Order: sequence, then C-alpha cells, then structure tokens
Amino acid sequence: MEKFKRQLQQQLQEIEQRLAASERPVSTELSNYDNHPADNASDLTDQLTEMAIDEHRGDEAEAIKRALQAIEDGTYGQCVVCGETIPLGRLEAIPQTLTCVEHAEQKDEELRPVEEELLSAYPPSDDFLEVEQFGSSSEI
Repeated sequence: MEKFKRQLQQQLQEIEQRLAASERPVSTELSNYDNHPADNASDLTDQLTEMAIDEHRGDEAEAIKRALQAIEDGTYGQCVVCGETIPLGRLEAIPQTLTCVEHAEQKDEELRPVEEELLSAYPPSDDFLEVEQFGSSSEI
C-alpha cells in the first residue's frame, strides 16, 4: 500500500507541476486582418490542443486524489461498484483506478453525451438514397 501511495503522490506532483508550467499559446500575429485563414486556424488548433491536454491532466490529477483518499480511508484496492478486490496487476498498471475491469467499462458509458440517447431514438435513415433519387454525377 505504501508503494502505491508514494507512486500516486509522485504522479500527482508531476502533473501539478506540468499544469502550473503550462502556457496558453497566443496568436502569432499582431493583427488578424491580413492573416490567411489557415494561420488563424493553426493558432486556434494549438490553443485547443493545449486546453485539451490541460483538461486531461486535471482529470488525471482528480483521479489520483480520489485514489489517495481511498488509501487514507482503507478502501484502496476494492472496486467501488461491486466491492471485489482489484487484481494487483491492474493496480500496478493503473494505480489510480478504483474499479475492477468489469466495472471500468460502466464508468466510460456514464460519460457519454446525453445527445447520443436522443439521436439513437430516431430510426436510421438513408439520406443518400433519398437524395440520389434526384440524380447523381454518375448519370452524366
């Protein structure tokens, strides 16, 4: 248990240092009036990539904090869903995990966007076939 605690604390410290050192990319141009749209798109892509990486690091830091709290509570190594013991190999591979393999998938399903439920409620349609009734380039 002490080994996992030290490993998690070290990972958390590294992540927090990276988050503190992270800088948001700024636009490379003084004015956007004479910029090519691709230059603006490149700047925006860089900014969004950095934001996504920082968000991932923040999520990882939260998972580590929850695992450290579980160690303090004495529940580390037990699945939070079913209470079964998490195999040592899984803990060594992903020390911040709080679920067994069987319940790890359920956690991912809970994170799915709500819109997916709405979209899957409608029967699938084949829009291409409907549009093709009016003609296609292969008929020329």
